[in-house]
Amino acid sequence: MDKLWTLQQTSFSPLKLQHNETVFMQGNGYMGTRGAFEERYPGEERTTFVHGVFDDVPIVFTELVNFPDWLNIEIILAGERFCMTDGQLLEFGRSLDLRNGLLNRKVLWRSPKGLTTSLEFKRFVSFTDVHLTCMQVTIIAQDYNGTLEIRSGLNANTDNLNYKHWEWLGQGFEDQTIWLKLKTKSTKIVAGMAERLQIVGETALESDFWDVTGCPTLRLKTTLTAGHPLQIEKVAAIFTSRDVNDPLEMAKNKLAALPKAAWDELWNPHVLCWEENWNKSDVIIEGDEKAQLALRFNLYNLLIAASRYDEHVNIGAKTLSGYGYRGHSFWDTEIFILPYFTFTQPDIARNLLSYRYHNLPGAREKAQANGFEGAQFPWESAGSGREVTPTWVPNPDDPTKLIRIWTGDIQIHISADIAFAIWQYWIVSGDDDFMVKRGAEIILDTARFWVSRAEWNQEKERYEFNKVIGPDENHDHVNNNAYTNYLVHWHLQLAVQLVKWLKKHDPLAATRLFALLELNENDIDQFKKIAEKIYRPFDADTKLVEQFDGYFALQYIDLKALEGRKESIQGMLGIEKTNQTQILKQPDVIMLMNLFPDEFDLDVIRKNYQFYTERTDLTYGSSLGPSIQSIVASRLQMVDQAYAYFLQAAFTDIDNLRGNAEDGIHAASAGGLWQTVVFGFAGLRYENDGWSLNPQLPPTWKRLAFKFRWRGEEIKVDLRPERYAET
Repeated sequence: MDKLWTLQQTSFSPLKLQHNETVFMQGNGYMGTRGAFEERYPGEERTTFVHGVFDDVPIVFTELVNFPDWLNIEIILAGERFCMTDGQLLEFGRSLDLRNGLLNRKVLWRSPKGLTTSLEFKRFVSFTDVHLTCMQVTIIAQDYNGTLEIRSGLNANTDNLNYKHWEWLGQGFEDQTIWLKLKTKSTKIVAGMAERLQIVGETALESDFWDVTGCPTLRLKTTLTAGHPLQIEKVAAIFTSRDVNDPLEMAKNKLAALPKAAWDELWNPHVLCWEENWNKSDVIIEGDEKAQLALRFNLYNLLIAASRYDEHVNIGAKTLSGYGYRGHSFWDTEIFILPYFTFTQPDIARNLLSYRYHNLPGAREKAQANGFEGAQFPWESAGSGREVTPTWVPNPDDPTKLIRIWTGDIQIHISADIAFAIWQYWIVSGDDDFMVKRGAEIILDTARFWVSRAEWNQEKERYEFNKVIGPDENHDHVNNNAYTNYLVHWHLQLAVQLVKWLKKHDPLAATRLFALLELNENDIDQFKKIAEKIYRPFDADTKLVEQFDGYFALQYIDLKALEGRKESIQGMLGIEKTNQTQILKQPDVIMLMNLFPDEFDLDVIRKNYQFYTERTDLTYGSSLGPSIQSIVASRLQMVDQAYAYFLQAAFTDIDNLRGNAEDGIHAASAGGLWQTVVFGFAGLRYENDGWSLNPQLPPTWKRLAFKFRWRGEEIKVDLRPERYAET
């Protein structure tokens, strides 16, 4: 077992079931299954989510749908049901091999009647055939001969935190395969699932099909002989009407085409596919084993979240790993997650950006509904690309009251975030085709939105953006949020330059796009005029950028005096009181300087870093904060601080640092972690005309090595103390 690649659990803890379900997550970019045990336990949140399968739900508009449970397998040994909370658990070990996504559990169990059995569970979600999952269970009776009974079904009696989405359409049994057909209630997506269960190398003494509505079940029964291993294999297939016209028939045919013992046939190409992915995207750290493992854990979760085949889906804030945020996507994808793929697997990045292109109709609808022109992307997006941010949510302190959620109304910076991600992808990949056919339309139509959203202040002769929310969600309805204003200024300038490039590079495409968007030269002049007049706060004397109008006048709270707390400042003070303080959920100004380091000199960055770090709730605020702090600290050569923030991001989920890992993986933190290493410690910088490195390695790191792609060329970086080399 390679400790640099293997996540281990050495004791069974019923109180940590949900946290460990997140940590031992498996997936393949099509589906994701939480790391629940095959046998059921109270308090679980066993889920399987499939990309793009959303359904309507009260209050939160829509959510990813929990699929029927394919994990369930009930083992009855000599008449006693295997359960780790009964009898004695003599040995327990579980591991997740990050190299290939193999989840392995070994148990030595003594039953209440004193019979001892060794059990090993292995399973994987195929990376090469994304519709398939495979499980293998090896059972050895240690000190007895007796019967073995296996019961396994496709359990459609699943829900999303007590809300049921599935309508039952049918089920059955044929050719040793059970099947299930369902449809979501509102979106009418059909799912077809099939499962095959068998004892490898043995003929079962009995084989039954139990036709339980909503849970078709196979039962196998045979005999255990002391000391002789017996192996069970289970393969399941999942298709939906998003994939094929007849998902059930495809699921059944997929299993029928497999050999009787399918593990090796599925496992070997799966491993090769993982090797290929890691070869492109791994980061090697020598001299810091815990950092190496934690980094790979986070990268693993990005790799299993990203679709390689479907450009109509995005990566949710919790990937496919839990109920948090209901599977909705935010700016997390473009600003935190996408750079990893843009620099290592640009084909995936193109897919994720294409999701935004396909959902332009929803962005245009939102702009029009709000009285604006162009395209205004939703703060929370799901299947259709329309706004799905809940307007109200229940108050956890008082169930009789609701809390108003304003982000869907006034957190508008996401449209510029998407433009930034498209620009970054274009600069790094050199993919002119994407820019011409998709990217330019997004950038220009969102620029039209900014023109109609900008507010002219006649007295001060400037354009402003008022009543907004920046990345720091501790403060809402603020005026002239620095992050928003600076980013819109950049966005409109980009639009002007893009039009010039497009006319030169592909005049016909430029003409077509102008006609489609009803643009003319006066509109482009307006882009330039507004960009020049947008108010961008900066105090030349203090060299501070005020986060928003009036921020400096808010109440100061000394966070150091509150050390030892177990909740966020907002949790302590409430939403309204926190809004009146300088405490930040995350620092907008530092994020701004992270995205545009060349726009500010180091002295300005240093002063703002020190000022806003002191006022940011980095422990219990946003999980997006520590990685950005780390990058900027590296650029300021504060390597010790950078490393401390790196560790905070790295162990967010493994150690459940924020106390909410049961809701799912913090995907933005995982993406930000890669950036802390590559943009921070390695000092990778990029511009139109090339890239450069300025390493600032932590003192214990003996080596940092990674690859990235620059305009079709693979770049290998190998950094060591006092020197670096790239080929």
